[in-house]
Amino acid sequence: MSWENNVLATAAAVEEVIGRAPSVIMKKQLAALDDGCLRVLAGSPVAGFGYLGADGVHRTTFVGGTPGFARVHSPTRISFPLCENAEGPASLVFLLPGVGEVLRVNGTVRRGRLDVEQVYVHCAQAVLRSGLWQPPGKPGIATVAGEGPLGGPGIADFLAASPFLVASTWDAEGGSDTSPRGDQGTVARIVDGRTLLIADRRGNKRADTLHNLLQDDRISFAALVPGRTGVVHVRGRAVITVDPALLEPMALRGMPPHAGVLVDVEAAELSANDAVTRARLWTAATPEGVPDLMALASLHLAANSRSGLLVKLAGLMPKRLMRSAMNLAYRSGLRKEGFDVADLAPRAAAEDPLREVRVVEVREETPSAVTVVLEGDRPFDFRPGQFFTLVTEIDGVPVRRPYSASSVPGSTTLEVTVKQVDGGLFSRHVRTLAPGDRLHVRGPSGDFHAEPGHEVALIAAGSGVTPMMSIIRTLLAKPGERISLLYSSRTPEETIFAAELARLGAEHPDRLAVTVVLTSRDGRLDAPAVQRWAAGVGPGAKFYLCGPQALTDIALKALDLPDERVHVESYTSASTAAGSLVPQRMRVQSGGQTVGEAVVEPGQTLLDAGLAAGLPMPYSCTVGSCHECVAKLLGGTVSRQDDGRVLTCTSAPLTDVTLEL
Repeated sequence: MSWENNVLATAAAVEEVIGRAPSVIMKKQLAALDDGCLRVLAGSPVAGFGYLGADGVHRTTFVGGTPGFARVHSPTRISFPLCENAEGPASLVFLLPGVGEVLRVNGTVRRGRLDVEQVYVHCAQAVLRSGLWQPPGKPGIATVAGEGPLGGPGIADFLAASPFLVASTWDAEGGSDTSPRGDQGTVARIVDGRTLLIADRRGNKRADTLHNLLQDDRISFAALVPGRTGVVHVRGRAVITVDPALLEPMALRGMPPHAGVLVDVEAAELSANDAVTRARLWTAATPEGVPDLMALASLHLAANSRSGLLVKLAGLMPKRLMRSAMNLAYRSGLRKEGFDVADLAPRAAAEDPLREVRVVEVREETPSAVTVVLEGDRPFDFRPGQFFTLVTEIDGVPVRRPYSASSVPGSTTLEVTVKQVDGGLFSRHVRTLAPGDRLHVRGPSGDFHAEPGHEVALIAAGSGVTPMMSIIRTLLAKPGERISLLYSSRTPEETIFAAELARLGAEHPDRLAVTVVLTSRDGRLDAPAVQRWAAGVGPGAKFYLCGPQALTDIALKALDLPDERVHVESYTSASTAAGSLVPQRMRVQSGGQTVGEAVVEPGQTLLDAGLAAGLPMPYSCTVGSCHECVAKLLGGTVSRQDDGRVLTCTSAPLTDVTLEL
């Protein structure tokens, strides 16, 4: 093949083609995280991570999911989820939504923590070339000549649409580097079923990737497509080529790249990426509080120059003027290379449905139930009886669970009462929470709620008393109608809120009547028992039921009331039904008009794919309880539907689908 005669194999040959890096470039590098770098880490929700696994295999992926995911132990040591899977040289590229420059961190992973050795700001050219933060382009369509890893499900089409990747390489001295690469349209062109070509265009001539490949030909990368939460992971071996026949197809306005990285692919995989999904990169606002990275790079240069005057000048130079001049230089240089460069417009603040809260107290109610008291920065507005979805990470895995509020609305504190469930991941986790811990809530959700103005009859069993407690506390706080509670519990020790219910009944004897049935003593509630209790309730009362399905079925049969007088809460967290093993396209309509399209990755829900692409998908709890995400299936097949109605939060596509919101 002709390219074999056009391979750069020495540092001198590389520098002859791309030039030698100016000394000023190397002076922008630090050996530890300074205050500006720490602020970048606090705002960055995701990073490309290149590492050697415990099995010795080189890999690149994306880590994070929320701003500040990287825990800083010291200016030279950090840790983050997945760090414990690595051992040896590793490197990161921290991204900030809406920002062109990135922060690169190189070091070594030891015992689950990364020892920082090099830190520097990378220019915005890769992001600008790719249009990473601009609206998604058209889906890619590609064919692959010959057999090989690139012929796997969805991989070629993904790469055809991918304008951005982070590539990791290693050197002979145990160093690692992960660098951003961006190009117009397609950043990694498929040559055949096992060969890719990544263009190397003009840059700062530092050329870490190229110099590393001269010493160690291993390379891995993770590629992104704006609007999608999938990631293509590729690893293989690479050489540096200047073969005109290979470079010419990547020319822009007649200007080919001066070199290319030719990758012999050993493995390629497309999968949904949890960090990219949770970071909502394509709809997130530019983080507040982070420094301008170009100004930060100038401060690093001034500090390394050991000139007090330079440090002072760097601090005094107007940041807006510096940014405007640098953006102008970026665009001018890239246009000369044939790029159509979009301006980096500031990100509009996106509405974040997740609200961060602080744990104030974890209070034991019974041996198997605790109340978690959460504090927010503003009042929690909800209707008594509604629930919130608690969101946190357990062992690096995001977990979402719905729990009814047991407190009254309008306070800056929210109380949810959680009963231990056999094998329950979250119900065990809440007992490890301590004051000051942080988690997130979404909500309120659900149409189970009581309002003043009529007599209220409540029937509950076990933890089903939780929303009833919110209703009782709220209604008793103001003059109103009578409240009757029929509460089934196994033993006195397991009766949640027993003491408070007794106290409230004594304080409000004319308004609150509490009947507790202990199944260990009285047996299970049956229809006659419910009927006898209901006989003491006023004729105009509205009934609210919450508990196991068996109890609500018995109560509904015993009461035999019209639907408008009975309200039932029976939420359960639904698991996502398995979908297609290959990406599927989703078209979303509203009022008969198409509002957008998204690609649903294997293992992803319709809702997550739509939200990631910025589509106006309705939702609330995200765990299949509130039914606010229901859409009508107009075409295609999904994993779970009911007479053409689809819960997008728990359904996945089996084919391309069309939904009506």
